[in-house]
Amino acid sequence: MATNQQRREAAKRKLERQLARRAERAKRRRIVGVGVTVGAVVVVAGLIVVLATRGGDSEAENNADGSSSATTPAAPTDIEIPTERVELAQRPEPLPNPTSCEYTESGEAAKKVSVPDGENVSSEGTVKVTLHSNVGDIGLELDRALAPCTVNSFVHLAEEGYYTDTSCHRIGTEGLQMLQCGDPTGQGTGGPGYTFADETFEELEYGRGVLAMANSGPDTNGSQFFMVFGEAPLPPDYTVFGSIDDEGLKVIDEVARGGHDGSFDPSPGGGKPLTDVTFTDVTVES
Repeated sequence: MATNQQRREAAKRKLERQLARRAERAKRRRIVGVGVTVGAVVVVAGLIVVLATRGGDSEAENNADGSSSATTPAAPTDIEIPTERVELAQRPEPLPNPTSCEYTESGEAAKKVSVPDGENVSSEGTVKVTLHSNVGDIGLELDRALAPCTVNSFVHLAEEGYYTDTSCHRIGTEGLQMLQCGDPTGQGTGGPGYTFADETFEELEYGRGVLAMANSGPDTNGSQFFMVFGEAPLPPDYTVFGSIDDEGLKVIDEVARGGHDGSFDPSPGGGKPLTDVTFTDVTVES
């Protein structure tokens, strides 16, 4: 079985190849556009995919003032999206039921919300959640057996209206194919004013249909999450807490095909979706 280090190295090499191919395509487009030959060498070194870099949940590479560095928008494209879903990993050993969760106050909340109750949290069963958005409904099934504390927090935030009227701030269409949401500021720097521990294990894998938490390092989970619609060559460092239904994946696919503004390229990659995704309401079925 591959070690975490081997997985990280494999992901790094794969991403390097993908970024090099993307740079080569961009170079050819420039040559066609101006009618001259331009030589370019693209060197990608030490690039490791991370799902957050600042502000507890942040995923953007930010300027000193906290804003993202915008680049030229990426035009809509016929991107390659896998159609086969991945099967959610199962814990090698079940968690105690009920269990206890610790939510630690951290920073200023991007939107007023209370801290969840961490006592007697169920680690069994699933919860249905629907993200109603301006581009269509995205159905989620949260799995308490995988990540009870994460599910408890997500449901709490949803029921308190934290996610309502918030927009998804980043989408990746090459290398890491996912839509990241959950920051009311829309900048990738906001969180709920508390953090909680990772609920990860070695067997975790990421791919089409997986719902996981973004973080800025070990045990820094907050409100930001990402929905994988395609490839995701990541180490098992991001808490998986459920899955996305087929209709929801179709919605995300269309958003991905609309392109992004490139504001997070080249690292961590992607940008703000050119097709706005705003959650108009979030419903939870007990």
